[in-house]
Amino acid sequence: MIELTPLDLSVTAVLIIIMATFTWLMKIDLQRQLVISAARATVQLLLLGLVLKILFDISHPALIGGMTFIMLLVGGREVFARQKKRFKGIWGLGIGTLSMFLSSFTVTIFTLVTVISNNPWYAPQYSIPLLGMILGNTMNGISIAMDRLTQTAWDQRNIIEQRLLLGHSKTDAISHIRRDSARSGLIPIINSMSTAGIVSLPGMMTGQILAGSPPFEAVKYQILIMFLIATGTGFGIISALWISSNRLFDERDRLRLDRLTAK
Repeated sequence: MIELTPLDLSVTAVLIIIMATFTWLMKIDLQRQLVISAARATVQLLLLGLVLKILFDISHPALIGGMTFIMLLVGGREVFARQKKRFKGIWGLGIGTLSMFLSSFTVTIFTLVTVISNNPWYAPQYSIPLLGMILGNTMNGISIAMDRLTQTAWDQRNIIEQRLLLGHSKTDAISHIRRDSARSGLIPIINSMSTAGIVSLPGMMTGQILAGSPPFEAVKYQILIMFLIATGTGFGIISALWISSNRLFDERDRLRLDRLTAK
């Protein structure tokens, strides 16, 4: 494997600065966010490299559990932060966090125990990368789906209330919005699977090939990961939308948009 030097990374950082300059000249007004995001990614990934080195050396289940718990909380916070219309109180953070826990952790543990079958099954070399990829993509799907659900429910509140007045249950009154929200959340992973190997080379496979792994082995791992991501994202979206849509109504099936707050 060809090792990258700090100078190599600095050269690619210049590209970010050039892109930020273009956004400023075109008055897109994203140059600050672009530079800050790039700086955050650099610091976070460097720290992650140090943390993973410690985890790989010690491989203690308590440390691995703490790492995964932090990943879950940060993911839940990101889901909450991306909502234009968000739930008030603990529900705003709790729905996304719980949905990711139910989906991502279940899929990851199932894969580690039944497919990878490493001893021990929680070895950080496999558990942390698998959970990170599944959790990150599940977070994106849940964010899109929940934002679509709450924003559309807010915009179509009159339609929902009219359906309730006509005798529809809360499930029927919001079912069309929930279906569209689920479709929006699943489209990115469906597109990724549909174009993998033709339009795009997925990140994990590319990384393994660059690191010297046989291409066919890298392909098999990438297929595994894409199936896990699709499953985790799907279950996460279904869980989040089910909890969210129920939270939009009270026990008497009345629409309660006062439980939402603007960003």
